[in-house]
Amino acid sequence: MNRFHLECTECGAVRQPDRLWRVCDACGMPLRAVYDLTAVRERLAPAELTSRPRGLWRFHEVLPVSDSAQWVTLGEGDTPLLPLPRLGRELGLSRLLVKDESLNPTGSFKARGMAVAVTMARRLGARALAAPSAGNAGGALAAYGARAGLPVVIAMPRDVPAPNRMEAVACGARVELVDGTIADCGRWIGEQAEREGWFDVSTLKEPYRVEGKKTMGYELAEALGWRLPDIILYPTGGGTGLVGMAKAFDEMRELGWLKSSSPSPRFVAVQADGCAPIVTAFTAGRDRAEAPSHPQTIAAGLRVPRPIGDRWMLRVLRASRGTAVAVSDAELLAGALELARSEGMFACPEAGALVAAARRLVAAGWIGPDETVVLFNTGTGLKYPEAFGSGSK
Repeated sequence: MNRFHLECTECGAVRQPDRLWRVCDACGMPLRAVYDLTAVRERLAPAELTSRPRGLWRFHEVLPVSDSAQWVTLGEGDTPLLPLPRLGRELGLSRLLVKDESLNPTGSFKARGMAVAVTMARRLGARALAAPSAGNAGGALAAYGARAGLPVVIAMPRDVPAPNRMEAVACGARVELVDGTIADCGRWIGEQAEREGWFDVSTLKEPYRVEGKKTMGYELAEALGWRLPDIILYPTGGGTGLVGMAKAFDEMRELGWLKSSSPSPRFVAVQADGCAPIVTAFTAGRDRAEAPSHPQTIAAGLRVPRPIGDRWMLRVLRASRGTAVAVSDAELLAGALELARSEGMFACPEAGALVAAARRLVAAGWIGPDETVVLFNTGTGLKYPEAFGSGSK
């Protein structure tokens, strides 16, 4: 195991990673891994990464496990960063790019987080894994649990997209359908996990999913020649990727890997009108989010009414001089179809929300026409037949 410790993102309590940890035992907030980056800098130069086998584990010096024999992997990571010239012209942007996470093994960015979380859970003695999921995370946990030889229990909202449920069942997971949202599923898992002996790998309720997600930031910087874009638009539900990339950029600066002239990107958290706790809190200047009374959106990954990482996300947005935008379901579906028809990328509705948000921010002058802007397509549109069934005609 690498030299690192765990640190609470709120109270700063330090814990050793020698057992299964969930949240901070002092204050109940998320823990994060803190590495000895001085030691990493002395033994690794970024140029060395190019000679390694592809995949997120080539960044193992800044991940919690270096021993390749312990990795639980399906070949995740190293997704392409692609230019969007036609969509860029439509939006008035000369340097618009997309990081296409739909090409991960389970069809979404959730594969990254689960690869690292399941690796650590197995290494530290977990006997069974569990999590609530609005869709893609459940399928990814089922797949990586199967790969690790561990049983998996997933609680999903009853209206979860059918392909997500099918994927989890096909990979051998026990799927419980729960009335309500992912928050209700989380309560169900919380009530069952300790009694049944399941290790709960819910979003930001264990320290290692964020470590897998942060590799999106490392790959993005590498693809841009160790520079960072001006703006990153990110579909924000639980927010693991948002805080993970911010963590990666901080680590790379300490490692000395980024060009000195590289700007600090402005993060844009994009949510749906029907479930926008982070947007509401950001706009009101609050440091905590409040759950909407009736969270609704067709974009399942954005229907997270009570994210535990709210304070962390809001700090990232403000520190980056970023912003938060909510769009309607009609706008996000139109955005996804626009991306498909202009660039041939059948993206998830959550990514469509970014197209709508970018158009709004360009019109407001918040995004300049020559800034480098990166959208994150977090999953494939193929998992949302209900969303696209009528709108794609």
